[in-house]
Amino acid sequence: MVYQLPISEKIVKIPIYLSVFTLPIRYNFMDKANNLGFPLAYHITITCYGTWLHGSNSGSVHRSVNTYGTLRIRPDPHWVKRETAYLKQQPYSLDSPRRKIVLNAIREVCHFRNWDLITLHVRSEHIHIMVSASAEPEKIMNDFKAYASRALSQAGYDSKDRKRWARHGSTEYLWDEKAMENVYNYVVYKQGEAMELYVRE
Repeated sequence: MVYQLPISEKIVKIPIYLSVFTLPIRYNFMDKANNLGFPLAYHITITCYGTWLHGSNSGSVHRSVNTYGTLRIRPDPHWVKRETAYLKQQPYSLDSPRRKIVLNAIREVCHFRNWDLITLHVRSEHIHIMVSASAEPEKIMNDFKAYASRALSQAGYDSKDRKRWARHGSTEYLWDEKAMENVYNYVVYKQGEAMELYVRE
């Protein structure tokens, strides 16, 4: 399912190619980067608690080396076993109703903070977001987690002490249009069958 502006939940088909780099948007990003020192956009990845462990077959990257294109850690069942032993709760995943709630919550915080949400893909075990904002990526990611958790709790999902998200996540700085285009195509077209997907109009 794909969402576009306005927030009225208009559903559209995924286009074969959709460029986010129209002139008004491009200059808006450039102004932010040049005048405020922020990158054109961020690629933020939030992982569900206990789902993407180091050494798992799904692949992972080290906390300190986690930019787009970084080589993944090789599968290591012993590492997975050690990390599983540290889990305080069962791994968390997002079913279809939860994914819809999370998508709308992230859109809500972007609207409230006046952040430019370019694309957002909520998967069962992780979330990809490309957003332009005059803020540090850690704050952006923490706000996304907080809004999503609050929305899930208000909808009656999970107990109050449920751990939903991995401790941190991936925060990639996108300094040029090529980097933005690569991440955009990765998030929209290279995640397999679309789940809850939003693309900016």
